[in-house]
Amino acid sequence: MNTATGSPVSERHAWYVVWLCMVAYIFSFIDRQILALLIGPIQADLGITDTQFGLLHGLAFSIFYATMGIPIATLSDRTSRPLIIAAGVAFWSLATAACGLARSFTQMFIARICVGAGEAALSPATYSLISDLMPREKLGRAVALYSLGSFLGAGIAFLVGGSVIAMVSGDGPRMIAGMEFKPWQLVFLIVGLPGLLLALVIGLTVREPAGGRRTVEPSPPFSAVLRFLSAERGIFLPHFAGFTLAAMALFTLLGWSPAYLMRSFGLSPASCGLYLGIIAIIGGGGGVLTSGWLNDRLNRAGHSDAPFRAGMVGIGGVIIPTALLPFAPSLPVALGLLLVAQFFASFPMPPSAAVMQIVPPPLMRSRVSALFLCVNSLLGLAVGSALVGLLNDKVFGSQAAIGSSIALVTAGAGIFGLLLLSLGMAPMRRFMAREAA
Repeated sequence: MNTATGSPVSERHAWYVVWLCMVAYIFSFIDRQILALLIGPIQADLGITDTQFGLLHGLAFSIFYATMGIPIATLSDRTSRPLIIAAGVAFWSLATAACGLARSFTQMFIARICVGAGEAALSPATYSLISDLMPREKLGRAVALYSLGSFLGAGIAFLVGGSVIAMVSGDGPRMIAGMEFKPWQLVFLIVGLPGLLLALVIGLTVREPAGGRRTVEPSPPFSAVLRFLSAERGIFLPHFAGFTLAAMALFTLLGWSPAYLMRSFGLSPASCGLYLGIIAIIGGGGGVLTSGWLNDRLNRAGHSDAPFRAGMVGIGGVIIPTALLPFAPSLPVALGLLLVAQFFASFPMPPSAAVMQIVPPPLMRSRVSALFLCVNSLLGLAVGSALVGLLNDKVFGSQAAIGSSIALVTAGAGIFGLLLLSLGMAPMRRFMAREAA
């Protein structure tokens, strides 16, 4: 790997990098999502409320995931992106394993902060790398393939997590190196440590492309990035706000669906993991691929505002199925609603990333992506997850009312997100017309 000056990259290697980064995204979602399936035993052993669990799932993860993304993105615009990605994978894998060592809410909170800090390295560097590897007409599909990793990861987290829980729960706590581990703690160790091997593969086999954006051209200061965003605020205010609300709907579904199924229909973690794993892979994976295809199709049809159109289809499609969740009369109906909701909730991921790789200059892309992920995480993930917990604890006062809490947060986010994204269509068309001229 030549990370100093870059090396020529074939189309075959370019797609290899996209696939490998998708695998890294799979690992990242397994490591962040496995917590949701373990809500029951973690709450029992650590004695935490729904509000505290919402903070673990959202705020703890997003604190450094959001804030570390900006300085890491600055490095991504100046130095080796493969090295940054590999280091991030190794760090969050160790942090996930550390969750298995937690003996209190505070220790778990700190470990989750570290998971978020490591994962902050992945997407800004990857988006920037993909945009240098792929021509614009293939960018939608490449980003969609990368984004697919999130839903494959969530699905595998549910499927494998449920199986691992069932496997390690039979004999109760186990002694390892003189320490007692509960079954849920073993799950974190089992899913976290394999990421170290992936980090090694990325570090050894991925190289920087020649050309594109390179360190021979000085990277503009962060103040220049802010001035650019201000100049194009007609695009980026609706983009940041609308897609953040879309993320709120998605993260709420991923984080609280296990509790919804276990509390409303009495499912075990293993059964819940099986159903939600299938839903995440088929619904979420199918949705993100459909969204990438739709974005490219709209572009070819001459719709220069294609990312906003595709995002609106997704966030609009979330509203009805999530609003109906509290009224699901049976498990099959609830699973069907979750499948449809996951399909549409995944739509905004490729188009939101496409805007950030098309509109900003090359040497600003990583930092624009990091700023978006900062807002996306602090508001979409942290606020969404905490709102559901607060509604359960303070408004409804019953864990059984979780379907109503999910419905209020996701459907509300869908309605406002749809309106906000519509405001970005005309500014995007004007920008693309200027670029064409």
